[in-house]
Amino acid sequence: MSEPAPLARTDHVEPYLKGLNPPQREAVLALDGPVLVLAGAGTGKTRVLTTRLAHLLITGRARPWELLAVTFTNKAAREMKDRVAALVGRPVEGWWLGTFHSLAARVLRSHAELVGLKPSFTILDTDDQIRLLKQLLQSEQVDEKRWPARALLGVIERWKDRGLAPDKVTATEDVEFAGGRALALYREYQDRLRTLNACDFGDLLLHTITIFTQNAEILAQYQRKFRYLLVDEYQDTNVAQYLWLRLLAREHRNICCVGDDDQSIYGWRGAEVGNILRFERDFPGAQVIRLERNYRSTPHILAAASGLIAHNEGRLGKTLWTEESEGEKVTLRGVWDGEEEARLVGDEIEALQRKGVPLGAIAVLVRAGFQTREFEERFITLGLPYRVVGGPRFYERQEIRDALAYLRVVQSPDDDLAFERIVNLPRRGIGNATVRLLHGVGRSQGVPLTEAARRLTQTDELKPNVRRALAGLIGDFDRWRSMSMGMRHTELAETILDESGYTMMWQADRTPEAPGRLENLKELVNAMEEFENLSGFLEHVSLVMENAEADSREMVSLMTLHSAKGLEFDTVFLPGWEQGLFPNQRALEETGVAGLEEERRLAYVGLTRAKRKVWVTFAANRRVHGLWQTSVPSRFVEELPREHIEMASQQGVYGSAPRGNHWGPLWSDTGPLARPTRHRSERRGPGAGLTIEGEALRLPDEPGARGFAAGARVFHQKFGYGTVTASEGDKLDIAFDKAGSKKVLAPFVIPAERA
Repeated sequence: MSEPAPLARTDHVEPYLKGLNPPQREAVLALDGPVLVLAGAGTGKTRVLTTRLAHLLITGRARPWELLAVTFTNKAAREMKDRVAALVGRPVEGWWLGTFHSLAARVLRSHAELVGLKPSFTILDTDDQIRLLKQLLQSEQVDEKRWPARALLGVIERWKDRGLAPDKVTATEDVEFAGGRALALYREYQDRLRTLNACDFGDLLLHTITIFTQNAEILAQYQRKFRYLLVDEYQDTNVAQYLWLRLLAREHRNICCVGDDDQSIYGWRGAEVGNILRFERDFPGAQVIRLERNYRSTPHILAAASGLIAHNEGRLGKTLWTEESEGEKVTLRGVWDGEEEARLVGDEIEALQRKGVPLGAIAVLVRAGFQTREFEERFITLGLPYRVVGGPRFYERQEIRDALAYLRVVQSPDDDLAFERIVNLPRRGIGNATVRLLHGVGRSQGVPLTEAARRLTQTDELKPNVRRALAGLIGDFDRWRSMSMGMRHTELAETILDESGYTMMWQADRTPEAPGRLENLKELVNAMEEFENLSGFLEHVSLVMENAEADSREMVSLMTLHSAKGLEFDTVFLPGWEQGLFPNQRALEETGVAGLEEERRLAYVGLTRAKRKVWVTFAANRRVHGLWQTSVPSRFVEELPREHIEMASQQGVYGSAPRGNHWGPLWSDTGPLARPTRHRSERRGPGAGLTIEGEALRLPDEPGARGFAAGARVFHQKFGYGTVTASEGDKLDIAFDKAGSKKVLAPFVIPAERA
């Protein structure tokens, strides 16, 4: 049987090359040896990839089954398949195109017996993995409350991301878990997977690496087979993926990796930016081609982004440019607090809408998920349709629904749906059989589930441990309900989340999502501050949820910066550029300089999502753990090159004197060089404007502004009028007329008679 003819059509080479700029064409035509295509944001990366694949097929340099093309998502693989088919004029069959996991699974099914599996092995999802690890911890007599299965899974996944089978984990790679038993538990977990004829996603690569390294003839077979390798988003590869690719590329060395070291933002889930930074060392003689012409953004946006990312030392270096007209500068704006920030963004979006800008061309990109709450509520108030991309709306998130369920049961013991949601959350040993029994008693006696539970705890129908757990929960609700009579609803919420064990459950969770869930719970308590009582807040949430029904109209996109990678919008708002929030303090503490550089890459990604206009905002105050704190503008604000930045000349701006080509330090060693003061012509109260003097805000020359004695009457931008009850240096205890007792800093209040 003769082999199918190659897709050679040399007469059609020119048309698909004509539209490429010189570096793009160079990347398509550089077919021999290792090639690294450094593709900056908006430089036509996908077009280069698909054209290169089509060129290999059309010119007959490779048959379809001699190509291996790796993407990071199935969606990207489908798009690549369709584009290549359009270029060559017919569907391409037989080539290896897909994600790392799908391609590795294909190899593994052909050689499963070499790692103790059958070709029919199953691939476990996360729930199955957790269930198996819980069984393992129980059999090994490890306290699962102290050492959660999810935390152990996180440890194992990190090892597998680094290509470490149990026999490869060294003392330096080991971690503290269950008294030094992590590695032994990892071995036992792998043994149980083999017994079940199963593997997890990490095993797909790990097992194939083992097969390749222990079976030279099999590795040689695949090395000969794949004449050309193409890899998309190379900056996001982890160590295991890197090792897998290097093994396959040894024979022909025709590997083309496309990526952008300046957009490596997934270190927290195992991505290793070093893979792309050392490409030339790993593949001697490699050709590096830079795609720097941007087809998306204006010169000011690109220059601002380039000036910012230039502060990173761990990069290969490139400078984006465009032939677009100059456009608007990046607008930098300071505001009083998060509420004012949401109000500003909402107003600007409405102004854009009046100018005919479609809402679908506008995005708000935040660093942390909890930041969406204030924007969501503002958009609902304004009637602006919006969608949360990459996750549910704030009040639809799992942890928020759980917390609200606790609050609803305290407020209304008859709320069966809320009670059923959290009766075994966190786990109390109250299973489905018990819940069915509660429903049966409730229906037969015409009482809500909480009352049914109370009655069952006084009988012998339940096992003693279940009865104790249920009695404890009902007792907790009784106590919380009585506390609600004399305690502020925000303090009550914190008490409930702590005493129920719900906060501790997420603190013990070691998944990447857990810190964000804890931040969302804190933001929920912050949101409650704006309401008089618990019932008012719960009613507000119900109305918000009702207004958040599916909307077919065009919508503003609201998402985290991580979710925005690969997307583009006409106008982008980047709120919350403050130290601790962005760059994220946890990232800095955990990974130091590497964390800072990844945060800066994340800021670069945010800036380069915009085609026409970017707003960067930061607030003077943020509510943290229910308390107001002054916020320091992000170091990234200072790093933006001044000539491409427009300092807003209206209310709400921090500023500083210029220094060279960049803004000088916004904060001195002893405090802010400029602080917000209420503009005489603006409204009083939260979100009031700030006075601008030239390019910077100035401290007012007000005698006594820094020294307030007990009994002094003062005015605060957020909390209004109050009386000083105690002072210690710049720290004041103030009894506010409407907001109650607060601790604030003296620079943020003025004498009442001057307000």
